[in-house]
Amino acid sequence: MGFLLSKSMDANLKKQQEFMLHNTRLQMERQMEMQNQMRERQMAMQVAGSREFLKYFGTFFVVASTGLALGAMKTKKPAMMAPIFPLSFVLAYQMDQAYGTLIHRMRGEAESIMASEHERLALPHGTPTFDSVEKARRAKSSLASILDK
Repeated sequence: MGFLLSKSMDANLKKQQEFMLHNTRLQMERQMEMQNQMRERQMAMQVAGSREFLKYFGTFFVVASTGLALGAMKTKKPAMMAPIFPLSFVLAYQMDQAYGTLIHRMRGEAESIMASEHERLALPHGTPTFDSVEKARRAKSSLASILDK
């Protein structure tokens, strides 16, 4: 009788453990999907910001270049056009960032760094552990309770 009861409890325990494992896996997959969607939204905002900045900077570049060229022709001093050269590099970078392949090249470089220069990515004091986070949390909570008095 005890053997049958024990066998039944073992089967129930195993089913419960499988259910908990399945639930944990589902929760992890949802969390990973949510984090990925947040990352994609942040990157989309960065690209949109670059495109918006490009509109303003492009307008500035056209106005400044036209003014400098007209000024150089009027005063007959070609040196007045010198600022156009560095401004064109900034414009080219912004165009590449907003509409070009800069993000793809950056991703490739990041993958290369992660593969061959992984030591550069180490955090100071290593990866946070549960104990280090809990210790910091307790220190802040005891500090807050002292400040409240």
